[in-house]
Order: sequence, then structure tokens, then C-alpha cells
Amino acid sequence: MKQGLGTQLRHLIELLDGAVQQSYVEAGLDYRPRYTPVMRALAGGQPCSVSQIAGSAGITQPAATQTVALMLKEGWLVAQSSPTDARQKLLRLSEQGQRLLPKLQACWRATAAAAESLDADLPYPLSDTLARAITALEQRSFDERIRKAKE
Repeated sequence: MKQGLGTQLRHLIELLDGAVQQSYVEAGLDYRPRYTPVMRALAGGQPCSVSQIAGSAGITQPAATQTVALMLKEGWLVAQSSPTDARQKLLRLSEQGQRLLPKLQACWRATAAAAESLDADLPYPLSDTLARAITALEQRSFDERIRKAKE
């Protein structure tokens, strides 16, 4: 029996995230893969709002908010009030987060090389296929497609 798209995607994420998580463990890092988009957004040293992080990371604002909350709790980030708007919090890497960056960047380079290797083994690069799928779903959502299929 052929697995459904959702089942295949969840399995793919498990395979990818499990290997990435293992690479962090092997590097001696107590770090979650879900932190990477936030860490990358803040790696340049400029404080950013959650909205800016979400935009640069390509994740939703709720996902960024949840991830930032976890990272603040674990000490990877610090928050400060914006000098122009006291209601807005700006985030930056804590000293702990800054110390972590070199090891993380080494893991990220290895992960990027592994992704290129996977793309090379496939008849159509997975990264290109995923980008096209995202674009197609942004143009016509999956829920719209489901509704159309029910007609």
C-alpha cells in the first residue's frame, strides 16, 4: 500500500531531523534543530524582532514566537526593549548562543553538504521539488485543493 503524502513527509522529516539531531549530539551540543532558523537570523549580530526573524527565516510568526520562547528559557537568546518602541522586544544571541555559533556553523556546513549529496542522488533535486511545491501551495492552498476534490 502506498503511503499518503502526509505520512511520507512526516517520515522524511523524521529521517532528516533525526540525523541532524545526531550530528549535534556528536558535536557535543545540547541543541534542537528547530532553533536553527532563529540562530541563523541572529548570527549576524543585529538585534531583531520576532517578525523580522520569521521573515528572514521563512517561518510563520507563531512558529518563531514559540521557538524564541523556548530559546529564551534555555538561555540561547536575550530580549531587550526596542529603543523606538518600548512595546516591541528585540532579540539577540546571548553569550551562550554566541559561543555556540562556531560549532553550529560547522554542523550547518556538514548538513548543507549532505543535502547536496542527497540532491545529487535523486533524479530531481529534493530542494528544487520542495521549493516548487511551496510556491504551488502559496498560489493555491492545499485546503483549496481539498475542497475542489470534494466537489
